[in-house]
Amino acid sequence: MKHAINWFEIPVKNYERAKQFYATVTDLDIKDHHMPEQNVKYGMFPYDNDNNGVGGGLIEAEGQIPTTHGPTIYLNGGEDLSVPLGKVEVSGGKIIMPKTDIGENGFMAQFIDTEGNRIALHSFM
Repeated sequence: MKHAINWFEIPVKNYERAKQFYATVTDLDIKDHHMPEQNVKYGMFPYDNDNNGVGGGLIEAEGQIPTTHGPTIYLNGGEDLSVPLGKVEVSGGKIIMPKTDIGENGFMAQFIDTEGNRIALHSFM
């Protein structure tokens, strides 16, 4: 299957803090793939490479600047968006759009992460 997106990177100022935040909110294991020779700290979200799955990572490197003004990345909110959304503020983020019904397309919410990025969550419940 061809996807419109096949990789994303979320810029971070503090890799370890961001890794802990996203691991807690998404309940996923983010694997370190640092590139010390380029002074890059990198972590990858799990993805299905065998089936052309969409993947992404966290990147701390020169020129990578967190922002609230860029494209909106929607992370998988799982079975019920309320679960990961409930972990955002206790993990240091800030909810800027609560769980919102978007009709037949499910639910969405947006937050500011610990690094200053505006990120969204999506689920069908």
